Amino acid sequence: MKRQGKHEGEHTHPCRNQSRDGSRERMAQSELPLPKFEVRTDLAVEEQESFAGDGGEIRGVSLREWHHRDSHIRMTEVSILNEDGARVMGKPMGTYLTLDVPDMEKRDEGYHEEVSKELGNQLRVLIEKMCPDKKEKASVLVVGLGNMQVTPDSLGPRVVDNLQMTRHFLTEYGGDFCEKHGLPVLSGIIPGVMAQTGMETAEIVKGVVRETRPDMILAIDALAARNVRRLASTIQLTDTGIHPGSGVGNNRHSMTRETMGVPVAALGIPTVVGAAAIVHGTVDALIRTLSMSEDMVNYGKYMEELDAESQYELIRELMEPEFGPMYVTPQDIDERVKELSFTVSEGIHQALYGSPSGSRKQE
Repeated sequence: MKRQGKHEGEHTHPCRNQSRDGSRERMAQSELPLPKFEVRTDLAVEEQESFAGDGGEIRGVSLREWHHRDSHIRMTEVSILNEDGARVMGKPMGTYLTLDVPDMEKRDEGYHEEVSKELGNQLRVLIEKMCPDKKEKASVLVVGLGNMQVTPDSLGPRVVDNLQMTRHFLTEYGGDFCEKHGLPVLSGIIPGVMAQTGMETAEIVKGVVRETRPDMILAIDALAARNVRRLASTIQLTDTGIHPGSGVGNNRHSMTRETMGVPVAALGIPTVVGAAAIVHGTVDALIRTLSMSEDMVNYGKYMEELDAESQYELIRELMEPEFGPMYVTPQDIDERVKELSFTVSEGIHQALYGSPSGSRKQE
């Protein structure tokens, strides 16, 4: 039987023509200049880990790691000392303390108490550092950033909801009531998000600070990580405040000493990872695997030698355009955020009251 060619009876399906046209269009788009490749993270420790070696040799950045002798929690302190370090790290000058707590997803009451105790110790040190004249008598305004209606972004509001506030005692029983009874002056606010209030969070907080005059602000926020293993298992404490680009809902004005008029500390826990970051991590793992295989070592070396822009192009081809700026969160994020909010609120109580408040709800 004679095989028919294109000109002897073969009909081309219109969808195939569209597919070829779409391929040409994508090829043309791929020739456009690519944006600078950057995998988003709010964690200073992940920025430090992205550099060659142990990351401790970056100019203008110091690194310290330790385990507390009574704790199984690993702590890493990244200090950005000058403008050179800030430029390299892409973060403001200041101190970023990370508590690695890998077993936070477990419903282990003892472990969560251990984390709360260590967090309380570190918070107390931070408060004394930022308010040296007041120390343990500093009045603290806790700001729960985020949206209570969006689970991965609800950490801040949930923490504030769990706290035992005391500032109202000053109005009800006199300005020296808290001091006489050994209580901290603690207040809190959940400012919501702009779509709910029509106002910038920083505007709301600035008005509250002007009226209530706290000694410092502690902002609680949900963060974005680069590595999936850090989801809901890393706590970052910093004395730099909140800056544009940080957090899950990252379009916000800064909350710093300069903008608020008082020192601003920030406590954050990553609850999401960008889809691009996951793909980039997968590509890194693929490169390492290929490099270790004798049969595929040349492919591994080739991919390893790709520059950042070429890696980004590869990732963009792997991810369909309709994905957009997608973020990924664990399937049990509801339970994790609830547990984390209790652990963080108990840590704040440890720092200010000196002991757990007993506010953890029994489930």
